[in-house]
Amino acid sequence: MAKDRRGQLGKRIRNHLDLYLLFLPVAAWYIVFCYIPMGGLVIAFKNFSPMKGIMKSPWVGWKNFNYLFSMQSFAAAFRNTLIFSVQKILFAFPMPIIFALLLNEMVNLKAKRFVQTVSYLPHFISWSAAGGIIYMLLTPQTGALNNLFALFGGGGKNYIGISAYFRRIVLFSHIWKSLGWSAIVFLAAITGVDEQLYEAAYIDGAGRLQRIWHITLPGIIPTVCVMLIMQMGNILNINFDQIFILANDMVLDVAETIDYFVYRVGLASANNFSRATAAGMIKSCIGLVLVILTNTITKKMSDGEGGIW
Repeated sequence: MAKDRRGQLGKRIRNHLDLYLLFLPVAAWYIVFCYIPMGGLVIAFKNFSPMKGIMKSPWVGWKNFNYLFSMQSFAAAFRNTLIFSVQKILFAFPMPIIFALLLNEMVNLKAKRFVQTVSYLPHFISWSAAGGIIYMLLTPQTGALNNLFALFGGGGKNYIGISAYFRRIVLFSHIWKSLGWSAIVFLAAITGVDEQLYEAAYIDGAGRLQRIWHITLPGIIPTVCVMLIMQMGNILNINFDQIFILANDMVLDVAETIDYFVYRVGLASANNFSRATAAGMIKSCIGLVLVILTNTITKKMSDGEGGIW
């Protein structure tokens, strides 16, 4: 039996050798930069010292995890990460879908291409430049937003330094930067919907909204499910560059995420690589559980067609 399987595998490789050769650099990249470094996770269970190395550092078991769970700063970082993640799922995730649906309904091709191009541009701006733009908009004295409010009698506020506004700033800036680029996948899925369905619905008297609701949305549901599963896997991966650029000491109580905590504890201050690795491992395990749960739920809701595996 095993011999027959090996023979079938060898036959498939010979028949599609060009595709396997194209995949080889990708596989090598993931093996070298993603899978081999996973061996370093053992640092989370040791009192790691760069001078002693991984193998000679003393084993401490669950001590680093117990210490993290007893830290109020880690609990606050975990809570902030969850809040940012829920915001992304509830508000940021549907926006590219809505944007793709609206773009698909545009009749004027020149206007459509212009809107697409403008919406893609923020994706190619680094968070360093984007952070500078946001600071220029929100500074109390010369910020465009404060100047606009001043026209209506409002006073200048340091929005970037007020905790009550910081989470909304992070959410809106994330949507602004990722909206157009994220919509590409859904636009591609919409182009795969059979045009004959639209023609039949139009003949039957269905309006534009009815065609969107009964044809376009059901046609892209499998793509939406896959993207949702991938989003759930990264639910705790709040963009570190964004937080690092926008955060400051005045809003650290709501701004510090797990990634920022790992940077501050593991690299910037105490150089405690073991605790930083333990924090990252906790985040990865939660992401893995959420991927499995989301995949299971979407498969049941879509009769086995909406999952990844």
